Amino acid sequence: MNLKHEVMTSKKMITVETIINSDTEQVWECWTHPDHITKWNFASEDWWCPRAQNDLRVGGKLTSRMEARDGSMGFDFTGTYTRIEPNKLLEYEIEDGRIVSVQFENRDNKTVLTETFEAENTHPIEMQKAGWQSILDNFKKHVESLD
Repeated sequence: MNLKHEVMTSKKMITVETIINSDTEQVWECWTHPDHITKWNFASEDWWCPRAQNDLRVGGKLTSRMEARDGSMGFDFTGTYTRIEPNKLLEYEIEDGRIVSVQFENRDNKTVLTETFEAENTHPIEMQKAGWQSILDNFKKHVESLD
């Protein structure tokens, strides 16, 4: 067993998932292209993502800015890619050391998108899961609005 697997199994992992009515190539494009990321990468309508960058290569960085629309708060979300299998899998490490895996599975002209991430210790597990699921639901709406 490798160290990365041991780390992932020793910490609390959270999984969110959705089924998108679109092919895997379109889903991949929307997940990885900054012009798309800014249109879906927020948990509620009172937030937005004014900018995103994505250097899609192992060792490359992904960065997105999330801000409250009223300007009261905001933060940068940054990770470094550790594994990429185009149209199938993305793995990255967030700046705080947590690990994230995103799987893209083609199933009957639909895409099952499964995101697994290591929980942080500040917020309750259910709150983290709900927030990441909301972002994933926004993503699904964005992709399906393009067809």
